[in-house]
Amino acid sequence: MKQLFYVVCLLGLGCRGGASLDPGWIALSGGDSIQGWHTYGRSTVGSAWGMDSGSIHLHPGVRNGYQTAGGGDLVTNDSFGNFQLQLEWKIGKKANSGIIFFVREDTALYKETWNTGMEMQVCDKDSNEDAHSYKHEAGDLYDLVPSSTMSARAAGEWNTVEMTSDKGHLNLQLNGVNIIDITLWDGHWKQLIDSSKFRDMPGFGTFREGRIALQDHGEAVWYRNIRIRKL
Repeated sequence: MKQLFYVVCLLGLGCRGGASLDPGWIALSGGDSIQGWHTYGRSTVGSAWGMDSGSIHLHPGVRNGYQTAGGGDLVTNDSFGNFQLQLEWKIGKKANSGIIFFVREDTALYKETWNTGMEMQVCDKDSNEDAHSYKHEAGDLYDLVPSSTMSARAAGEWNTVEMTSDKGHLNLQLNGVNIIDITLWDGHWKQLIDSSKFRDMPGFGTFREGRIALQDHGEAVWYRNIRIRKL
């Protein structure tokens, strides 16, 4: 039975927490090796990323700029338009990461995942350098939209995320709390970009389909129970 469960997960028929199988869901974590991901701009997963008790874990080490040597942002092998994403994350003390989506993987035009994709901030809510910065706190749509309330847990504790993007409507939930609800790609969205750090990045926030990314910010982070379904 355990072998059948693992095969179903790899086939993308959906599994979460070792419980029920839900048709339509694609599992993106679990097992002994990273399945369904690669490092941005490469064909394989960087050596700094590994599995830790079923979690995708970034092992921080020697820095390569702001990232980890042998790391780089992970991106899904597949691209997604309208989707529902569920996962859990845990962050190290003072650490920073992010869940980036609608990433266009074209390194000739875009050096970083965040040159095109918007980010749900993942960080230590208490002691990261961005912890108490407006629009940079855990759960915020980074540098664009602040969360309605702080619902992140302390470093070392697991947080649950549900992210839904459907026909231009984006909803973000953190630990069961609805923290962001916004319309994408309208006039207001363009104004948000124009007043952000991304205003001089052609293509940022414009793509309606792209890869999901887990950010390497050079610090320890874990992601588990990752699953996604197309809407």
